Amino acid sequence: QLQLVESGGGLVQPGGSLRLSCAAFGFTLDSYAVGWFRQAPGKEREGVSCISSSGSNTDYVDSVKGRFTISRDNAKNLVYLQMNSLKPEDTAVYYCAADFGHYCSGFVVYEYDYWGQGTQVTVSS
Repeated sequence: QLQLVESGGGLVQPGGSLRLSCAAFGFTLDSYAVGWFRQAPGKEREGVSCISSSGSNTDYVDSVKGRFTISRDNAKNLVYLQMNSLKPEDTAVYYCAADFGHYCSGFVVYEYDYWGQGTQVTVSS
């Protein structure tokens, strides 16, 4: 069974931090670029960040640049999203997704092969 599982979401105050994790089961992530996406109620799913299979290249949506950092540990089959200086506008369900190939294909949803179930991030006072 091939699956991705996100963890690390929760409730934080504005200005706080969270680290999300994405674990792969049934396949090896080192052949995949990995993206993080988020979806708030009533809004379209949007790309947040992506990382190449080796970890050498990363991309971020403008709204999170300087605040979020994507990283990976292929030996542990894990990808992370460190989120700092969180804002209420960051509130959403966050998903990780795997795209077969070495490099990020961008934030086009249909190009990603596997998706996790999502983890809720709520930023509120």
